Amino acid sequence: MLTIVLYVIGGLLLVGAGIAFLTGVMVALLPQLIVGGLLLVVGLAIERWRYKPLLRGGPDPRWQDTGERFVDPGSGQLTAVYFDPRDGERHYIVVDERGRAP
Repeated sequence: MLTIVLYVIGGLLLVGAGIAFLTGVMVALLPQLIVGGLLLVVGLAIERWRYKPLLRGGPDPRWQDTGERFVDPGSGQLTAVYFDPRDGERHYIVVDERGRAP
């Protein structure tokens, strides 16, 4: 929910920059509106791409278990790291206390 609100605020800043540019009103605020809007929208897009959510199901058969286990600070759940050799992507899967994926 917070992400949606921040996307809306970033979009409103960019719309405000467009209106300021077209009307010539508050042109002094134009750089702040553009930079603020772009930082919010691009930052959120990078965050969403970079930090993937934890998967609840079992791993794909082609993924390799790296043996890494950690407690996710956001959810407090034990998490296993799997590696996809096909594209080099890492996947994070919630596991039980024994370290096994459901």
